[in-house]
Amino acid sequence: MKTLNDQLSNYAAYHRDRRNILTHFVGIPMIVLAVVVLLARPAFEVAGLSLTPATLAVIIATLYYLRLDLRYGVAMGLLLAACLAFANATAGLSTGAWATLGVGLFVVGWVIQFVGHIFEGRKPAFVDDIMGLIIGPLFVVAEFGFLLGLRREVEAVIESRSGAVHSGRALAK
Repeated sequence: MKTLNDQLSNYAAYHRDRRNILTHFVGIPMIVLAVVVLLARPAFEVAGLSLTPATLAVIIATLYYLRLDLRYGVAMGLLLAACLAFANATAGLSTGAWATLGVGLFVVGWVIQFVGHIFEGRKPAFVDDIMGLIIGPLFVVAEFGFLLGLRREVEAVIESRSGAVHSGRALAK
């Protein structure tokens, strides 16, 4: 299994333009929330508990993130739990409202993502490695942490392997 640094560095290689990273701060959370919302139906009773495909997806993803890194895993688990709470609340909406919310978030999130990759001038990471779909949310959390001055050792490894983040304008001149 690839390490945290391997996964983040591979993903980061497709995301060195600051504008692209900023679009990911909006687009990826929208996509993740949309997927969890769309998986919030149907609910099944198991041992007296109400479980949904979203619950199972959140558990599996959180376990993967925890295996990569305890601190990031906890952060991702908390964020996914918040998405799950929101999704469970939306599952009670009419089918039309629930589907419109989920599909709307999904489509708008992907449009924002692709605009970012126009800035980047490079295709999304998942085109070459499907794991990019699960690493993207972790990348956003890591980049947010870097902005706060957290996990500088991880940031240093990513930059040594993938290059520094740039504004995009300097390259265009």
